[in-house]
Amino acid sequence: MRVIAGAWRGKRLVAPPGTATRPTADRARQTVFDVLWHARWAGRGVIEGARVLDAFAGSGAMGLEALSRGAAEVTFLETDPAALAAIRANLRACRAEPRGRVVRADATAPPPAPAPCGLVFLDPPYGKGLVAAALPALDRMGWIGREAVVVAELGAGEPFVCPDGFIIEDERVIGAARVLVLRRRGSMDR
Repeated sequence: MRVIAGAWRGKRLVAPPGTATRPTADRARQTVFDVLWHARWAGRGVIEGARVLDAFAGSGAMGLEALSRGAAEVTFLETDPAALAAIRANLRACRAEPRGRVVRADATAPPPAPAPCGLVFLDPPYGKGLVAAALPALDRMGWIGREAVVVAELGAGEPFVCPDGFIIEDERVIGAARVLVLRRRGSMDR
Protein backbone atom coordinates (compact mmCIF):
# COMPACT_ATOMS: atom_id res chain seq x y z
CA MET A 1 0.00 0.00 0.00
CA ARG A 2 1.32 3.41 -0.97
CA VAL A 3 0.33 7.06 -1.42
CA ILE A 4 -0.89 7.41 -5.02
CA ALA A 5 -0.25 11.08 -5.83
CA GLY A 6 0.79 14.44 -4.49
CA ALA A 7 3.67 15.45 -2.24
CA TRP A 8 4.22 11.91 -0.91
CA ARG A 9 3.58 10.00 -4.12
CA GLY A 10 4.94 6.46 -3.87
CA LYS A 11 5.43 6.64 -0.08
CA ARG A 12 4.81 3.21 1.44
CA LEU A 13 2.24 3.02 4.21
CA VAL A 14 1.95 0.41 6.93
CA ALA A 15 -1.32 -1.40 7.56
CA PRO A 16 -2.36 -2.69 10.96
CA PRO A 17 -1.62 -6.39 11.43
CA GLY A 18 -4.48 -8.87 11.52
CA THR A 19 -7.91 -8.78 9.94
CA ALA A 20 -9.59 -6.11 12.08
CA THR A 21 -9.06 -3.52 9.31
CA ARG A 22 -9.29 -3.64 5.54
CA PRO A 23 -7.29 -0.81 3.96
CA THR A 24 -8.78 0.72 0.82
CA ALA A 25 -6.91 -0.65 -2.20
CA ASP A 26 -4.64 1.69 -4.17
CA ARG A 27 -6.88 1.35 -7.24
CA ALA A 28 -10.00 2.33 -5.27
CA ARG A 29 -8.26 5.34 -3.69
CA GLN A 30 -7.09 6.48 -7.13
CA THR A 31 -10.63 6.20 -8.48
CA VAL A 32 -12.12 8.13 -5.55
CA PHE A 33 -9.66 11.00 -5.87
CA ASP A 34 -10.03 11.11 -9.66
CA VAL A 35 -13.82 11.38 -9.25
CA LEU A 36 -13.47 14.16 -6.67
CA TRP A 37 -10.83 16.05 -8.65
CA HIS A 38 -12.78 16.08 -11.91
CA ALA A 39 -16.47 16.20 -10.91
CA ARG A 40 -18.36 19.38 -11.74
CA TRP A 41 -19.94 19.26 -8.25
CA ALA A 42 -16.56 18.79 -6.51
CA GLY A 43 -13.18 19.70 -8.02
CA ARG A 44 -9.78 20.56 -6.60
CA GLY A 45 -11.29 22.86 -3.98
CA VAL A 46 -12.92 19.90 -2.24
CA ILE A 47 -9.42 18.56 -1.48
CA GLU A 48 -6.94 21.45 -1.53
CA GLY A 49 -7.02 23.38 1.73
CA ALA A 50 -9.82 21.18 3.09
CA ARG A 51 -10.50 20.10 6.63
CA VAL A 52 -10.96 16.31 6.30
CA LEU A 53 -12.41 13.56 8.46
CA ASP A 54 -11.20 9.98 7.95
CA ALA A 55 -13.65 7.90 10.01
CA PHE A 56 -13.08 4.17 10.52
CA ALA A 57 -9.58 5.26 9.48
CA GLY A 58 -7.76 1.91 9.60
CA SER A 59 -4.28 2.69 8.25
CA GLY A 60 -5.25 6.31 7.57
CA ALA A 61 -4.59 5.85 3.85
CA MET A 62 -7.56 7.96 2.68
CA GLY A 63 -6.72 10.88 4.96
CA LEU A 64 -3.02 10.67 4.13
CA GLU A 65 -3.85 10.67 0.42
CA ALA A 66 -5.88 13.85 1.00
CA LEU A 67 -2.99 15.46 2.89
CA SER A 68 -0.57 14.49 0.13
CA ARG A 69 -2.86 16.20 -2.38
CA GLY A 70 -3.09 19.45 -0.43
CA ALA A 71 -5.70 19.07 2.33
CA ALA A 72 -5.01 21.42 5.23
CA GLU A 73 -5.68 18.95 8.03
CA VAL A 74 -7.17 15.53 8.73
CA THR A 75 -8.80 14.07 11.82
CA PHE A 76 -8.56 10.28 11.97
CA LEU A 77 -11.28 8.50 13.99
CA GLU A 78 -10.52 4.90 14.89
CA THR A 79 -11.07 2.50 17.81
CA ASP A 80 -8.64 -0.35 17.11
CA PRO A 81 -5.31 0.07 18.98
CA ALA A 82 -3.27 -1.54 16.17
CA ALA A 83 -4.88 0.77 13.60
CA LEU A 84 -4.24 3.82 15.80
CA ALA A 85 -0.55 2.82 15.99
CA ALA A 86 -0.42 2.38 12.19
CA ILE A 87 -1.97 5.81 11.59
CA ARG A 88 0.55 7.45 13.92
CA ALA A 89 3.43 5.59 12.21
CA ASN A 90 2.18 6.67 8.77
CA LEU A 91 1.86 10.29 9.89
CA ARG A 92 5.43 10.19 11.22
CA ALA A 93 6.74 8.56 8.02
CA CYS A 94 5.17 11.37 5.96
CA ARG A 95 6.24 14.02 8.50
CA ALA A 96 2.60 15.04 8.67
CA GLU A 97 1.97 14.98 12.45
CA PRO A 98 1.18 18.72 12.64
CA ARG A 99 -1.61 18.29 10.06
CA GLY A 100 -3.07 15.03 11.40
CA ARG A 101 -5.11 14.57 14.55
CA VAL A 102 -5.62 10.98 15.73
CA VAL A 103 -8.69 10.43 17.93
CA ARG A 104 -9.64 7.15 19.54
CA ALA A 105 -13.39 7.28 18.96
CA ASP A 106 -16.28 5.32 17.48
CA ALA A 107 -17.66 7.05 14.39
CA THR A 108 -21.17 5.85 15.29
CA ALA A 109 -20.94 7.71 18.64
CA PRO A 110 -18.36 10.42 17.90
CA PRO A 111 -17.24 13.26 20.14
CA PRO A 112 -18.22 16.81 19.16
CA ALA A 113 -16.27 18.15 16.19
CA PRO A 114 -13.83 20.99 16.80
CA ALA A 115 -14.98 22.36 13.41
CA PRO A 116 -17.01 21.01 10.46
CA CYS A 117 -15.20 19.12 7.72
CA GLY A 118 -15.57 19.70 3.99
CA LEU A 119 -14.51 16.20 3.00
CA VAL A 120 -15.51 13.08 4.93
CA PHE A 121 -14.37 9.50 4.34
CA LEU A 122 -16.36 6.59 5.84
CA ASP A 123 -14.74 3.20 5.32
CA PRO A 124 -16.11 0.82 7.97
CA PRO A 125 -16.08 -2.97 8.00
CA TYR A 126 -18.46 -4.24 5.34
CA GLY A 127 -21.90 -5.72 6.00
CA LYS A 128 -22.60 -4.17 9.40
CA GLY A 129 -24.67 -1.12 8.41
CA LEU A 130 -22.06 1.21 9.89
CA VAL A 131 -22.24 3.89 7.18
CA ALA A 132 -25.97 4.30 7.86
CA ALA A 133 -25.27 4.51 11.62
CA ALA A 134 -22.24 6.81 11.40
CA LEU A 135 -23.50 9.39 8.90
CA PRO A 136 -26.30 10.86 11.08
CA ALA A 137 -24.17 10.58 14.23
CA LEU A 138 -21.30 12.49 12.66
CA ASP A 139 -23.74 15.06 11.29
CA ARG A 140 -25.36 15.59 14.71
CA MET A 141 -21.96 16.13 16.32
CA GLY A 142 -20.93 18.77 13.77
CA TRP A 143 -18.36 16.81 11.73
CA ILE A 144 -20.09 17.19 8.35
CA GLY A 145 -19.97 20.72 6.96
CA ARG A 146 -22.93 22.27 5.16
CA GLU A 147 -21.31 21.80 1.73
CA ALA A 148 -19.32 18.68 2.59
CA VAL A 149 -18.66 15.82 0.22
CA VAL A 150 -18.95 12.40 1.88
CA VAL A 151 -17.23 9.34 0.41
CA ALA A 152 -18.59 6.07 1.79
CA GLU A 153 -17.23 2.61 1.06
CA LEU A 154 -19.43 -0.45 1.49
CA GLY A 155 -19.35 -4.04 0.32
CA ALA A 156 -20.33 -4.36 -3.36
CA GLY A 157 -23.64 -6.05 -2.52
CA GLU A 158 -24.35 -4.20 0.71
CA PRO A 159 -27.68 -2.36 0.81
CA PHE A 160 -27.70 1.37 1.46
CA VAL A 161 -30.55 3.85 1.77
CA CYS A 162 -29.44 7.43 1.32
CA PRO A 163 -30.42 9.38 4.45
CA ASP A 164 -32.79 12.33 4.27
CA GLY A 165 -31.03 15.50 3.29
CA PHE A 166 -28.31 13.80 1.22
CA ILE A 167 -28.06 12.78 -2.43
CA ILE A 168 -25.77 10.28 -4.13
CA GLU A 169 -23.64 12.12 -6.70
CA ASP A 170 -21.58 9.16 -7.83
CA GLU A 171 -21.51 5.40 -7.32
CA ARG A 172 -18.82 2.94 -8.41
CA VAL A 173 -18.19 -0.76 -7.85
CA ILE A 174 -14.46 -1.44 -7.62
CA GLY A 175 -13.74 -5.11 -6.96
CA ALA A 176 -15.39 -6.04 -3.66
CA ALA A 177 -16.10 -2.38 -2.82
CA ARG A 178 -19.04 -0.12 -3.61
CA VAL A 179 -18.02 3.53 -3.32
CA LEU A 180 -20.71 6.19 -2.90
CA VAL A 181 -20.09 9.93 -3.06
CA LEU A 182 -22.78 11.94 -1.28
CA ARG A 183 -23.46 15.57 -0.60
CA ARG A 184 -26.27 17.50 1.02
CA ARG A 185 -29.35 18.03 -1.08
CA GLY A 186 -29.25 21.59 -2.42
CA SER A 187 -25.62 22.29 -1.46
CA MET A 188 -23.24 23.59 -4.11
CA ASP A 189 -26.03 23.77 -6.71
CA ARG A 190 -25.00 25.71 -9.76
